[in-house]
Amino acid sequence: MNIENIKPEDIEKRSMEIIESEIGDTSHLTESEKLIVKRVIHTTADFDYLNNLKFSENAVEKGLEALKSGAVIVTDTNMAKAGISKPAIKSLGCVLHCFMADEDVAAKAKAAGSTRAVASVEKAMELFREKPLIYVVGNAPTALIRIAELIEEGRMNPALVVGAPVGFVNIIQSKEMIKKCDVPYIVAEGRKGGSTVAAAICNAMLYQIYKRS
Repeated sequence: MNIENIKPEDIEKRSMEIIESEIGDTSHLTESEKLIVKRVIHTTADFDYLNNLKFSENAVEKGLEALKSGAVIVTDTNMAKAGISKPAIKSLGCVLHCFMADEDVAAKAKAAGSTRAVASVEKAMELFREKPLIYVVGNAPTALIRIAELIEEGRMNPALVVGAPVGFVNIIQSKEMIKKCDVPYIVAEGRKGGSTVAAAICNAMLYQIYKRS
């Protein structure tokens, strides 16, 4: 067994080199999409994302445009929020929120008999009508379902939806609903996903603009 002697600061670079050597055919991806796929594979060590990460036409470009315009990013978990690069967010003048632990969200969800994820979507809809909104879902299919409903009702028009909830109940259905909406999306098809995947997708876009030292 050969152990590679890699400096800590070079581990990510070496990991990306290994991914590049093993990833296979990426001809179906644009260069910007490939960077996102590689970042997700780096996060998960799961090469299935080469084929199950789906992009609407020009979704990455529209997401990058929104970020350059100081987008508001709303996540459905504090874990996803914690994983998104704060220096990159700050440098671009973006704002990052997760409303899941807010008292008003909990109260609204209880009164409506819905989930906090649904109430969080509705709060974001009310607060951010004037700024480009990127909604990032890594856990709650009910959030994706509510986003899709509000888009169809003409009450919400996000600049980008990242749909990567993980699990078994309404996971696939919620992702398919977003894919049918007239909105830019990046979706992890099937049951796979999670907060770390959602954060990795965001970071992969942020790093295409923000140059880390």
